[in-house]
Amino acid sequence: MGHTNNPVCIKDLEPIAKSAMPSGAWGYYDSGAHDEQTKFDNMNAFDNYRLHPRMLRDVSQINTATTVLGRTVRTPLGIAPCAMHKLAHPEGEAATSRAASRHGSIMILSTYSTTSLEKVIAEGSGDTQYWMQLYVYQDRSVSEKIVKRAEKAGFSAIVLTVDAPVLGLRLVDARNKFKPPPHLHLENFMDPEVVNGANGYVADHAKSASETFGATFGANGDQSLSWENGISWLKSITKLPIIVKGILTAEDTKLAIAHGCAAVIVSNHGGRQLDGALSTIDALPQVVDAAGDAIEVYMDGGIRRGSDIFKALALGARAVFVARPVLWGLAYQGEKGVHYALELLQKELELTMTLAGTTCIEEIDESYVYQPASRWVRYAPRGKSAAGADQKLRLVAKL
Repeated sequence: MGHTNNPVCIKDLEPIAKSAMPSGAWGYYDSGAHDEQTKFDNMNAFDNYRLHPRMLRDVSQINTATTVLGRTVRTPLGIAPCAMHKLAHPEGEAATSRAASRHGSIMILSTYSTTSLEKVIAEGSGDTQYWMQLYVYQDRSVSEKIVKRAEKAGFSAIVLTVDAPVLGLRLVDARNKFKPPPHLHLENFMDPEVVNGANGYVADHAKSASETFGATFGANGDQSLSWENGISWLKSITKLPIIVKGILTAEDTKLAIAHGCAAVIVSNHGGRQLDGALSTIDALPQVVDAAGDAIEVYMDGGIRRGSDIFKALALGARAVFVARPVLWGLAYQGEKGVHYALELLQKELELTMTLAGTTCIEEIDESYVYQPASRWVRYAPRGKSAAGADQKLRLVAKL
C-alpha cells in the first residue's frame, strides 16, 4: 500500500483484508458473477453523478438520524447480509453484531450465518434493529423454521432475497474450487437448543458449512417462488414486515406494493448474480418513482464513500446498506475493524452533508445531484407502443 498508517478510507481497508484472509475466502467475498461487469458498475456508476452544493448555510450542527419502518436510527447506513463472517474473523457475526450495536443502525443477518441468529441478536442492544434475510427452499418448512426462530428472538423484519433462484456463475469460486472450511457451521440450520446450549455442541456431530450450503442452495432452492405463491405464504407464517431484496425495476416495485410488502431493497446481490444487470444507483430512480409514498426504498451495492451514501439518499433511498466494507473491517480488526469501517463512512457522510450545505437527512433531495450527460434507454418490445412500454430509465434528478 505504500504506507503503514491506519487506513483512512474504505479503499485502504481492501488490501489489508485481502492479505489477512486465505485466497479462497477472499475470492468468495470479493468476486462477482461471470465477467464482473455489474460488480464494477455498482462502484463506478457513482462517478457519473455530480453534486450540486449550496453555500452560506448554517452547517454547525449535523444530524444523520432518520426513521426506517417507523423506528428512529442514528444513521441511514446499515449492514447488508453476507454469508459466513467467520471466513473473515473467528468471532464472525457476533463481532459484527457488537459493532452494529455501537453504530446504532440496522444489521441484516444472512441465513447462511456461521453464528446462530439467537447469538447474534444477543450481542446487540435495544437501539439496534435486526432484520433476518431469508431464502425460500423447496422444503418450505426449512425456511419457516428460520422465520419462526427470528421472530421469537426479536428480529423486527424479514428480508426476502428474490434475485437468486439459482446461484450466479462466479468464475473465481469455480477456479478456486471454493468450499467453506470444514470447521465452520451454518448454525441457523441446526437445532437451536443444541447450538445455543450452555455447553455448545460437538463440531464433529454437526454438518459443515459446505455440506449445509450444498444441501439447501442451488437445486434445493424454490425456483417456483413467485409474487403470487411466495409473499402470501410468507405473510401467512409471520406478522413481521416483509422487505423484498433484489429489486431493480419499476415493474417489480409496483408488484411489491400490490402484494403488501413493507419495503424494497434495490440490489443486484453485489454483482454476484446476473452479470450485465443495471448498477443499483442507476436503477434506484425508477424504483423510487414507482414507489411514491406507498413503500420505503433502500439500496445496497458499490458504496465505498460517504458521498456515495449522500447521492443515494438524494436520489430517494431512505437507507443504504454495505457488506464488503464491513467484511474488510472484520478481517482487519474484528469488532473494532467493523466499527472503524462504518465510522469511516459515517464521518464521510457527515462531511459531505456539511460541504453540500445540508444539516439533516430530510434536506437531502434530488436538487443536490446533477444528472449524467447520457442515459440508459429501454426500447419498447416490437409491436408495442412506446407510450405503453415505460421507455426511458431516468437516471437522476432534476436540477
